[in-house]
Amino acid sequence: MIRVLVADDHPIVRSGIVALLQTAADVEVVGEASTGLEAVECALALRPDVVLMDLRMPGIDGDEATARILADRPTTRVLILTTYETDDSILTAIEAGASGYLLKAAPQEEILAGVRAVARGEVALAPRIAALLVQRVKTPAVALSPRETQVLRLVAAGKSNPTIAAELFVGEATVKTHLLHVFEKLGVSDRTRAVTRAMELGLL
Repeated sequence: MIRVLVADDHPIVRSGIVALLQTAADVEVVGEASTGLEAVECALALRPDVVLMDLRMPGIDGDEATARILADRPTTRVLILTTYETDDSILTAIEAGASGYLLKAAPQEEILAGVRAVARGEVALAPRIAALLVQRVKTPAVALSPRETQVLRLVAAGKSNPTIAAELFVGEATVKTHLLHVFEKLGVSDRTRAVTRAMELGLL
């Protein structure tokens, strides 16, 4: 039997997942958790084979709960089951040690197959998630030039293009050109997102 802990803060969703798991003869639901901290406590107390973990929960998020569980119970497998499929949320969960990442909209058979796969020590990824990860690996690392970084730091400090141009002793058109290059490299379209994206990537 595969012993499973279900962690999700929405009671109706959680009960639906439990009901699905109970249809499988080889799966036993040993507990439920409604917060990230509760998921950690239940995982350590109940020692499940698999934790079905939502990402967004009160208190600590699913990725933090995953990391804490695996720090004390490295043999437990965590399968993320969520509605979120952004690159950052996927990578954060995988880096935390999750063995799989499935979407709640997935067919029931896919969710059950995912539970069985991670219980065997395999990786379970929704096709869409796998494609995103492959694309992320193929995408070369973002690198800003020293001048582009300098301009973006001044933008982060709240300075306007004319002020930046004056401080760097360049023309305002040059500042705009640098920013356009930054936008293109970071895949963004405005100054605010450029700054936040650069911070996410550790460039600022």
